[in-house]
Amino acid sequence: MGLALGVRHVQGLFLLPVTMDRDWSRETFGLALAVQNLTWGLAQPFTGMVADRFGSARVVVGGLVAYAAGLVLMVHADTPAGFVWAAGVCIGIGLSGTTFGAVYGSLSRSVAPERRSWALGLSGAIGGFAQFAMVPAAHQILSAWGWRGALLALSVVMLLVLPCALPLRSRPDPSAAAEVDMPLSAALREAFRHPGFWMLNLGFLACGFQLAFIATHLPAYLLDQGMGPAHAVTALALIALTNVLGTYGCGLLGASHRRKKLLAGIYLLRTAAMALFVLLPLTPTSLYVFAAVMGFVWLGTAPLTNGLVSQVFGVRYITTLFGFVFFGHQLGSFLGVWMGSHLFEATRSYELIWCVAMALGVVAAALHWPIDDRQLRRPAMARASA
Repeated sequence: MGLALGVRHVQGLFLLPVTMDRDWSRETFGLALAVQNLTWGLAQPFTGMVADRFGSARVVVGGLVAYAAGLVLMVHADTPAGFVWAAGVCIGIGLSGTTFGAVYGSLSRSVAPERRSWALGLSGAIGGFAQFAMVPAAHQILSAWGWRGALLALSVVMLLVLPCALPLRSRPDPSAAAEVDMPLSAALREAFRHPGFWMLNLGFLACGFQLAFIATHLPAYLLDQGMGPAHAVTALALIALTNVLGTYGCGLLGASHRRKKLLAGIYLLRTAAMALFVLLPLTPTSLYVFAAVMGFVWLGTAPLTNGLVSQVFGVRYITTLFGFVFFGHQLGSFLGVWMGSHLFEATRSYELIWCVAMALGVVAAALHWPIDDRQLRRPAMARASA
C-alpha cells in the first residue's frame, strides 16, 4: 500500500518533464491523472466484492500487475489517448487493488473491534512512511535516468513486492458471524437507504478533490511562483512525513472519540491551512508550514471513514461498502486534477481552484457532523445476541 500510494504521491513531479518532452499541455497530463482517479473509484466497489468473497491477496496481486503494466505503457505512449489509457485506466485499476479498500478490509476482518482503529491507523502510518521515502527516491531517479527510466524502474519494484500480498488472506471476524447469512444485495440496499452513507460519499468527495489537486499541481504552482523544484520535492516529502504521524494519530483518536466529529474537524483544519497559504506571502517557511499541517491531516480521513463504515454497517461487506464510499473520494480526485488543469489553461492561474477546494472543505465538515453513527440493529444480529 505504501509503494502504490507513494508512486501516486510523486506523479506531480512527472508533470513538467513529460509535458515538455512530449510537447503536451498540462491539461493533457491532468486529464490522464483525473481518469486514473475516476477509474480507481469506479473499480473499487468491484475489487471490494472480489476481496470480500475470495480474500484480499488475489486482489492485491492483480493490482500490482496492472500497476506495473500501466507504468510501462506510460513510457511507450506517444499520443494523449495512449497516455490516458496507461496512466489513467491501467494504474487506476492497479490502485483499486493495492490500497485502502483491499488492505483496510482485510485488517477490519482480522482485528478485534476494540483494536480496529489502532490497526488501521498503524497500517496507514506505515504506508505514509513509504510515501515519504518515495519522494527523494523518485527525485533522484528522475535526475539520473529521466522520466522514462524512472517509470520503468518503478514498474520493476511493483513486481518485486508481489510476495507482500500473500499474508493478506482475510480471516472472518467472530463479530461478523451474525451477518454471514445476509446477502450482498441486501447489504447494499441497507447502505443505500442510510442517509449517513451518502453524507460520507459527498464528504469524501471534498477529501479527494483537495488531495489530488495539491499532489498533482503543487509542484507546477510553486514553479509559477518562482520557486525551484527542490522546494516542491521538500514540500511533498514533508506532507508524506507528517502524514505518518497524522494517520496513526487519527487512528488512535478514532478509538476514543466520535469519528464523524474528527472528520469534520479535519476538513475545517485543511480549509484554514489552504486559506492562510494562499493569502499570506509565499516563502519557503510558509510553504513548509503548510505542507506539514496538510500532511498531518492528509490521509487520516481514510482510517476514520473506514472505521465509521464498519461501525455502522459491520465488517461482513466492509471492502465493498467502503469501495462505494471511496468512489465519492475518487470522483472528487478526478474533478480536482482535471479542474486544476482546465482552469489553469483558461485563466493561467490556480487562484480559482484554491477557492473551490476551500469551499468544498467547509461543505464536507457540515455534511459529516449530523451523520447518524449508531450501529445498525438487524433482526439476525438481535437473535444472535439473544
